[in-house]
Amino acid sequence: MMKEKFLEIYRENITRPGSEEFLKWLESTDFFEAPASTRFHLSRPGGLVEHSIHVYYRLRDQYVLNRQDKEADAFIELSEKEEETIAICGLLHDICKADFYSVEMRNRKNEQGKWEQYPFYVVNDQLPYGHGEKSVYIISSFMKLAREEAMAIRWHMGFSDTEFKGGGFSVGNAFEKFPLAVLTHIADLQATYLDEAESDG
Repeated sequence: MMKEKFLEIYRENITRPGSEEFLKWLESTDFFEAPASTRFHLSRPGGLVEHSIHVYYRLRDQYVLNRQDKEADAFIELSEKEEETIAICGLLHDICKADFYSVEMRNRKNEQGKWEQYPFYVVNDQLPYGHGEKSVYIISSFMKLAREEAMAIRWHMGFSDTEFKGGGFSVGNAFEKFPLAVLTHIADLQATYLDEAESDG
């Protein structure tokens, strides 16, 4: 279901050169079966593609709202280029997590107090190139990203990015120069903490 929705949005909006090759590569990975995280949001099979779709819809809403603020009550109709940009940033921001997790068995006590084994996701990074920057690197191997798209994907983690935690200021500079980066970060937060909070119980 989620895979079909992802493919529908992707094929309807992302048409630039290299997009079909990228999709073939994506199908060769575990992207559509992978979790979104090891134990936080959507830590279950298919969680990654579900999160990507949530971010896409949130980003599209944020983009339109941002335009609406500037254009008062005027009807907003997005161009094909804008729709493609939103789809790329929303659907592909976490592509770095494809082939990123593996499953290990761990022990825990069940409700009867007996030990049992259960599957547990662990990070098994095959391409240790960072997070947002890794997504940009992978996408750019197949299709050209506009500068604002690259910045939005690179900095979608916002101020929780490891570069900022290490004392860097690049994320703030990116947010000042590229509004799409701010909107993508907001969409990622909304998807994680609003759309996915209840589903994780």
